[in-house]
Amino acid sequence: MKKLIIDENHANQRIDKYLKKLLCQAPSQLIYKMLRKKDVKVNGVKVKENYILQNHDVVELFLYEDKFQEYTRAQTIFDLKIEFQVIYEDDKILVVGKPAGLLVHEDINEDMNTLSNQVITYLYQKGEYDPQISLGFTPGPVHRLDRNTSGIVIFGKTMRALQDLNEMMKKRHCIEKTYLTICKGHMSSADLVGYMKKDGDQSLVKVVTQNTPGALMMHTLVENIEYHQGFSLLKVQLVTGRTHQIRVHLASVGHPIIGDSKYGDFELNREMKKKYHLQHQFLHAYTIKFVKPIGCLKYLQNQVMICPLPQNLQDIKRSMFCKL
Repeated sequence: MKKLIIDENHANQRIDKYLKKLLCQAPSQLIYKMLRKKDVKVNGVKVKENYILQNHDVVELFLYEDKFQEYTRAQTIFDLKIEFQVIYEDDKILVVGKPAGLLVHEDINEDMNTLSNQVITYLYQKGEYDPQISLGFTPGPVHRLDRNTSGIVIFGKTMRALQDLNEMMKKRHCIEKTYLTICKGHMSSADLVGYMKKDGDQSLVKVVTQNTPGALMMHTLVENIEYHQGFSLLKVQLVTGRTHQIRVHLASVGHPIIGDSKYGDFELNREMKKKYHLQHQFLHAYTIKFVKPIGCLKYLQNQVMICPLPQNLQDIKRSMFCKL
């Protein structure tokens, strides 16, 4: 029998979800079979799969030690170079500045050097996270940026913080996110509403009409900061958070982001690459504001966090908009 005591990083979640993360090498049907056969007890009592774990609960698993070791797998700590910038940190959250070119999560081409794994390395080196102790919980991001978009990403360092951050993201109006970008043409300040749908491979999205099956509404607020010689410097605020939203929304109204290889003006991109050595879209997650934080993060009320433009984008902005 294996006995586990629930701490704050594992509380406030369903027992089945906890067991799936803890016994990550075990098939799901085995976990539900254990629950049905009373091979899982909490505080000495059989519970259903929807039981919400509480801090200090004692979970008993009727598994031999060798099976427990077989079904559990600790988070791998990679020896990675820390490429991100720490914007803000306390005992509950970590706000970082991601460089362009770095994935937030692994994909089929890269499964080691990601922002998420760099953050795990960072916290492990600080002594704030140990996968052998924190079985079933890993600090993680609550949103993502495209690989070639730079800027702010928020990580939860505790389960409660992750849960509250995820709830805030779902409600949309709890956290304000603004971006800086440069687009083609004179883009006026605007309140843009449109509809998009993911293509089959989900690496591209397209603008569709509202009545298209599977259409998702996208809402984007655009503020023109400066227009100069055929280009607009914009501050953009996301109301919804769709895949590639800013890139596809601006392109759909005739103002593609410079350097955007998927939705941009390809001839213009070649000129930008030749003149400024711009290798990717000029899009940077610039600020976040905690407008209506909830739960354990209420202390962040009205806090604004800023991630300055990386040097290469700063140089391009200065060259194209010499007054700024």
